[in-house]
Amino acid sequence: MRSNTIHKMHFVVPKIKGICLVVLLFLISNSAHSQLSPSVHFKIDTTAIKIGEQINYQITVEADSTDIVFFPEGQTFSPLETVEAFETDTTRKKDRVTLQKIYALTQFDSGIYTIPQQRIAINDKPYFTDSVVVNVATVPVDTLTQKMYDIKGLIQVEKSNSELWKIIVLILVVLALIGGALYWFLFRKKPLTEEEKEALLPPYDRALLELKRLENSKYLIQDEYKQYYSELTDIVRSYLEEDAHVSALESTTDQLIDKLELLKDAGELELDGDTIKQFKRILQTADLVKFAKSKPPSSAAEEDRKSIEQIVIKTKEALPEPTVEELMQQEEYQAELARKRERKKIVYAAAAIVGVILVTSISLAAYYGFTYTKDTILGHPTKELLEGEWVASTYGFPPIGLETPEVLLRKELKLPPEAMAEVKEVQTFGYNNLEGLFTVATTSTTFLKPAEPDFEKTIEQLLKSFEDRGAKNITTKQEEFISISGVKGLKTYGTGKFPVPKSKELVKGKYVIISFGGQGFQQQILLSWLDKDAYAAEIVDRILKSVEVKTEV
Repeated sequence: MRSNTIHKMHFVVPKIKGICLVVLLFLISNSAHSQLSPSVHFKIDTTAIKIGEQINYQITVEADSTDIVFFPEGQTFSPLETVEAFETDTTRKKDRVTLQKIYALTQFDSGIYTIPQQRIAINDKPYFTDSVVVNVATVPVDTLTQKMYDIKGLIQVEKSNSELWKIIVLILVVLALIGGALYWFLFRKKPLTEEEKEALLPPYDRALLELKRLENSKYLIQDEYKQYYSELTDIVRSYLEEDAHVSALESTTDQLIDKLELLKDAGELELDGDTIKQFKRILQTADLVKFAKSKPPSSAAEEDRKSIEQIVIKTKEALPEPTVEELMQQEEYQAELARKRERKKIVYAAAAIVGVILVTSISLAAYYGFTYTKDTILGHPTKELLEGEWVASTYGFPPIGLETPEVLLRKELKLPPEAMAEVKEVQTFGYNNLEGLFTVATTSTTFLKPAEPDFEKTIEQLLKSFEDRGAKNITTKQEEFISISGVKGLKTYGTGKFPVPKSKELVKGKYVIISFGGQGFQQQILLSWLDKDAYAAEIVDRILKSVEVKTEV
């Protein structure tokens, strides 16, 4: 296929005002006679090169500045390959221009090649260069002093771990941040507040501390007797409940005194009768202050506080020493409390980790989408192929160049006897991902006779092989396909129900067959993938955009 670059030259005709018609006609006539017919020349710097060396093919056009010139582009120099088409060099001289364009050509197979005539169009009129014979020689190899070795087999090359290390580092950083947060908020021994330190004191010490604080309060100065007596009785009741194991907080005055009397009679609390009577009097005074709005003298209130302090001290002295069993029970109780605290920390830590994972997942899903996030976390076979390192390579002869997510490996292809009678050689390469049900393959075929390939026949055979393996409901469409270098081919594509390997299940899939060919050869590319697999569709699109073939053998 040929395409052309357009180079159009303009010159400006100044406006003519106030000049007679005779002079105008004279100028136009003179300009017309001054235009000369265009000329085309070409030259190459050499007609003999070694494999891989380049030839500079130069086309020079001399034309009028108003002429439109089309230079050849693309692979029009085949069988030689166009390495580069340089920018057109333009030289002006009055109303004439000289256009010069240079092409760098090469060939990687030895032999004698003919560069065909090149078509240059000037104002839609074709001009042709002469064909040129070029000799491409092999590079001499000294087989006497240099030993010959067999071709080495394919080896597996480890993938680069650069991306893996980035992911690992990111995960470690996130885990470190989560661990640091958990340690700081849950496991770190935080400095205790004054309230927490006071709560850890024994009941006796805590009661004396609270009575001392009540002494320094301003309740009596501010005439808040109710608050004063409420705190006073709460302090002594709490102490009796914790240290003497008397249910004092929920008991009335009479009920509490009765319980103390019973403990005294049972020998469990060695308090004298005067102390109990004094305690009863203070409780009754507190009841009158709280419920009858009584207001004793402040000195009496202060004396009641001192009396309660002595009651606490006497009660502590009257309590028997705890037995070994009681001490053991207290230790077990404290140990159980410690275990509960540890379990609580573990629950909080697990909840924090789950929360972080949940928030992170929701954020990623909101930004990237649920499906992409799920496939990234859980893994998806074709997503890994799409985002992995791709390989650009050429397969078979005539060569098929394309870019794939994995290297295609040589496959053995068995042909039926009727096909072997027409085929000289078949070279097949492919890659198949069973987990993702994705396949890419190339086939280069050379025939015994130099005839044009029958695409319809080979495609029909390929679709029949699909059906022989269990495929059903295959639909077929066709359209033109053009490679990146402009080579035209045939694209056959469609859908069908394809079998899952090692299963009787059929799944809906898609396929594409790209066919190229020429005198005595055929090149085909096969792609198949699951329907609605967005990652596989992106892979197929990228592969098709990289297809490059040679249509000469």
